[in-house]
Amino acid sequence: MQTEVKLPALGEGDDAPTSAKVSFWCVDPGETVAEGDDLVQMLTDKATFDVPSPAAGKVVEVRGAEDESINVGDVIVIIETEG
Repeated sequence: MQTEVKLPALGEGDDAPTSAKVSFWCVDPGETVAEGDDLVQMLTDKATFDVPSPAAGKVVEVRGAEDESINVGDVIVIIETEG
């Protein structure tokens, strides 16, 4: 089964950012991750934050190069999970 990890909402209200830039990838395709492991570090004009893995498994795909802007709700990582 595959789990799609999407860029989460970056706040509430009309002034919340709608995108963030990839600052640093913590994982590469083919790597195994545990639930809670950091996948990617993202950057907005106000904050830097890590996106954790929602599940354990093998990273199949990462989307977005470093310094590339990603929209909220876009898939950023695909993880192959058991079950």
